[in-house]
Amino acid sequence: MRFLLTSSGVTNASIRSALERLLPRPIAECSALVIPTAGHWFDASIASNLLTDARGGQMTTLGWRSIGVLELTALPTIPEDAWLPRLRETDVLLVGGGDPTYLAGWMRRSGFVDALPTLGDDLVYVGLSAGSQAVGASLGLSYNDRDLDPTGPEAPLGLVDLAPYPHLEDPDMDDTRIDAIRAWARDVPCDAYAIDDATAIVVDGDAVEVVSEGRWERIPA
Repeated sequence: MRFLLTSSGVTNASIRSALERLLPRPIAECSALVIPTAGHWFDASIASNLLTDARGGQMTTLGWRSIGVLELTALPTIPEDAWLPRLRETDVLLVGGGDPTYLAGWMRRSGFVDALPTLGDDLVYVGLSAGSQAVGASLGLSYNDRDLDPTGPEAPLGLVDLAPYPHLEDPDMDDTRIDAIRAWARDVPCDAYAIDDATAIVVDGDAVEVVSEGRWERIPA
């Protein structure tokens, strides 16, 4: 699996170019599945905004050949053959924002994590905010004023060996100030990347590349 970890989706030409490099085929020939689960923790409008690209960068309106919705909270109530074949056939996962611990927990409870070894190496995972954090190596010891168990069922999945922190210097989010992120990163056992909404992290195998038309900072472990 290849990863494009963003703060706010595909917000500029540089991030779009990075996505196109990761894909096995042009966007117009690729199928996508949207995972809106993380948004339910806060507000249903977060999921609807993801599905329509009503706010922030693009995810669903990039021109995919086909697009569907994979709602993780529904998966335990339906047969695997209703969703697993489609997951195995898709080219791109578009994973939205909200709460990363809620998302990581449902990735485990739904069977999504168990399915990962059966998916192709060419699958591209595009994360937006919490969707990026949930596959990271750590969320530290606390998040959103909640203590975290680094090895618990809602810990991030560790699919990439770094910790993204989105929305750097967002004026509406005090926790995204660079000093606050540096303080948070003291409890993170891997490199942390503070990224703004014009920045993305590309992870392809062992290679890590930052693509940016804005501001970012790597905070070494």
